[in-house]
Amino acid sequence: MGGYTERVFNRDLLKEAQVTLQHLVREAFGQETSVALREEMEKGASSRRYYRLTLNGASPAVPGRIVQMALPDDAMKSDEASASERFDELPFVNVQRHLKNAGLPVPEIFLDATARGHVLLEDLGELTFNANLRGKGPDEVGAWYEAAVDLLSTMHDTMWPVAGNCYAGRRFFDYALLRWELDHFREWGVEARLDCVLPPRIRETLDGVFDAFAAEIDQLPKGFVHRDYQSRNLMVKHHAPSPDSLAIIDFQDALTGPRTYDLVALLNDSYVDLNAEVQQRLIERYARNRRLPADEIQREFDLITVQRKLKDGGRFIFIDRVKGDSSFLPFVDKSFSRVKSALLRIDGHRDLKEILARVAPESFGQ
Repeated sequence: MGGYTERVFNRDLLKEAQVTLQHLVREAFGQETSVALREEMEKGASSRRYYRLTLNGASPAVPGRIVQMALPDDAMKSDEASASERFDELPFVNVQRHLKNAGLPVPEIFLDATARGHVLLEDLGELTFNANLRGKGPDEVGAWYEAAVDLLSTMHDTMWPVAGNCYAGRRFFDYALLRWELDHFREWGVEARLDCVLPPRIRETLDGVFDAFAAEIDQLPKGFVHRDYQSRNLMVKHHAPSPDSLAIIDFQDALTGPRTYDLVALLNDSYVDLNAEVQQRLIERYARNRRLPADEIQREFDLITVQRKLKDGGRFIFIDRVKGDSSFLPFVDKSFSRVKSALLRIDGHRDLKEILARVAPESFGQ
């Protein structure tokens, strides 16, 4: 079943594509449609693989390009969950439907063939929010971030409370997951990174401090959480900065958790260095948009920054050591620098500051 150009050089993937791809495309768009070109897209940290398909022979109503999501064998399980999560429907498909019904900009699903390991999606192009910022001056960068904050505010307002049949309402960023992520930092961001095992007494102290810190964050006000709302997971559709110019991707791990978690992911993104004054202004903008006290949002923001960026730094090392992808290593130090800055703004938490400086003095020392 030839007829299209294949830019994938793995023989197993080529065989898989030849057997199933044309059937999937014709099921979605009709028998007159065929694939002219298949190109592998950047994988990122996900276990899913993505391909851009150029279609031939399609009617004007059918898009010229779409995206094929190739699912791993264990597609129903979260990439980052601490517990084994099992669902009857692919979480990406479930959450996409609820976001779309809420009027939020997400990619269209043309065919859900989860049982056969594939989903066919709308092609949103190649321009990420991150790439769009390159070469832009401070005012324009600020305008784009305002658009991203406004879209985030709308998502949080419209998706909360979470509908009962949305998986984001059945998964929780609770104490167990928060604590697991802190252990992930200890295992990979400290012990693996420094090639050491913490002495028992230091490990006991660290565990006690992390127990208390996770419990504190677990008590913060809750909301809908995308879980990775950052510059590489927003696509730019139009050149003028506005919420209508953006689309949201990579939402399959959405859950219920701390209401400012996504704001931290966006404004303390490891991939973008935001001016502190701009960051402060955007935090205040989010608080105004959602009619929430700015001082409460700032406090929650700083606490979650410490937890999120500790996890991120450890996760990047995990991706290198376990998945063989070293492309995230340059962002380890940036992640930990976000932690250090947040710790300077947080009152109290002396035990947390001291133990971090002790186990990783090169990152959190004076």
